[in-house]
Amino acid sequence: MKKTILFGAVIAMISATAAFADMQQVRMGTEGAYPPYNFINDNGEIDGFEREVGDRICELAELECTWVKNDWDSIIPNLVSGNYDTIVAGMSITDERDQVIDFSQEYFPPDPSAFVGLKGASDDAINGVVAAQTATIQASYVASSDATVVEFATPDETVAAVRSGEADAVLADAGYLETIVAESNGELIFVGERVAIGGGIGIGVRESDSDLQAKLNAAIDTMKADGTLNALIEKWFEGREGPY
Repeated sequence: MKKTILFGAVIAMISATAAFADMQQVRMGTEGAYPPYNFINDNGEIDGFEREVGDRICELAELECTWVKNDWDSIIPNLVSGNYDTIVAGMSITDERDQVIDFSQEYFPPDPSAFVGLKGASDDAINGVVAAQTATIQASYVASSDATVVEFATPDETVAAVRSGEADAVLADAGYLETIVAESNGELIFVGERVAIGGGIGIGVRESDSDLQAKLNAAIDTMKADGTLNALIEKWFEGREGPY
């Protein structure tokens, strides 16, 4: 009897290993510097809203996923080059980006962009020197306005430019700036009106990966239908209701 049980356990383990090996391997690329969307936690691991969303999508789509950190300014070229298979990094779906890569359906609704300046700043700050992260929809927006854009490689640097006086304001996703303003002890304030730029946030994939795109879309459909996506939005973005 013991030999029979042991043999059965070995067969089950071999079957599980074979199934694991047959799972599609997918590398998830993210910036790791844009909380609460994505960031590196105290253990040096990728964390945040998109880590949880991505892990659940991989589970539903039966994908074996690993996470890869990549700087924002090269995140699309490195996807196209094959250094990873997806971009899960707070990336808004735009016509310009869609000419180079494809996207899943949105997993986060269009998020208005907001301006933040130092305490005491007037709404005129949005017409002065405005900091934005390189290669973002916000940088393009400021460049096409009457303001002067100054671009930085990371989102942290854009906020630092306001604190140092190098910029009058920063323009970024409201979801990113809300926590920063709340934790600034009144040093930073919202100025001007929020602006709608770009579409919702989706997962970027290579144009040749239509099968993967379909699997991601099916998993996102499931998460919208069962309430998982709404729950994660409400968990990571305080005061927001999930729209799905």
